[in-house]
Amino acid sequence: MDGNGRWATRRFLPRLAGHKKGLDALRRCVRLCMERGVAVLTVFAFSSENWGRPQDEVSGLMALMATALTREVPELAREGVRLHFVGERESLPAKVQTGLAQAEVATAANDRLVLNICFNYGGRWDMAQAAARVAAAGQALTEENINAAMALAHVPDPDLIIRTGGELRLSNFLLWQAAYAELLFSDRLWPDFDAADLDAAIAEFARRERRFGQTSAQVSAQAASE
Repeated sequence: MDGNGRWATRRFLPRLAGHKKGLDALRRCVRLCMERGVAVLTVFAFSSENWGRPQDEVSGLMALMATALTREVPELAREGVRLHFVGERESLPAKVQTGLAQAEVATAANDRLVLNICFNYGGRWDMAQAAARVAAAGQALTEENINAAMALAHVPDPDLIIRTGGELRLSNFLLWQAAYAELLFSDRLWPDFDAADLDAAIAEFARRERRFGQTSAQVSAQAASE
């Protein structure tokens, strides 16, 4: 969800104002995904590298997360959204840690949409913690064992990854899970991302041929047999 700070700067507003508008965009995107039958939505809210930002911005983001948990979780629970917070928690403020855990418990029985919020997350962190878990269990470091220990093992790998804000990189997001995801880069700043942008992304995804290492002829033959 890239572009919050630039959205604010272009309007001569503090960067935190952009993050607040980004929360509005996330609320909108969750609703749109439910309307379109999306089963899993995973968003990158705060990376393990974001601690290097100005302290006032980091503090503001932590406060914004705490406030959002209080205000948004009851509505998400009523709408059938199941929340998972993915990332390292021990370095987060105690209030935020408690709020994340309570939100997961409050929405655990829901199944309309799984919403994974990656907070204090990094793709390299995820691979490292998965390997450590496998080793601690005395298991072999196989692809299957590592995959089962990843922080997002509760959901399938993503079909489509959308990055807003015009940057053309993954920035340590879902590095393991993105192996065969379709990538789409949008120039739209995240606070402005709307229904038309989401529908355009879905339409572009539908036009792509997903081969997973096979040839086009094999994919066509398999589709015909189904």
